[in-house]
Amino acid sequence: MGDAQAIRCNRIDTGRGRALAFSGDHPEHRQERLAHLWLDEDIGDLLIQSYRATDEEMKACQEIGSIPGHGTDVPDHEAIIRLPKVMIQHIPRPDGGTADEASGT
Repeated sequence: MGDAQAIRCNRIDTGRGRALAFSGDHPEHRQERLAHLWLDEDIGDLLIQSYRATDEEMKACQEIGSIPGHGTDVPDHEAIIRLPKVMIQHIPRPDGGTADEASGT
């Protein structure tokens, strides 16, 4: 069984009528428990454990901004995180696959 298939089996019911599934982890840092990704299968939200952005990165994000009229402050209940490039392969696709499955790798 491939990693993607094994990971899909690792899911739980959160008790709120939602299914939460583990999507993947950083392959080079499994022992350090660094970057992890989960999918709320019912509503499609991602839960991401990763590195907090540095103060310099947060400042740069605020300077760049997003859309006109939208504040650049990060509310206390939110965070800017840095998702390592290698983790993109684990992001679920709308068709139910993952980025690495879509590319054929």
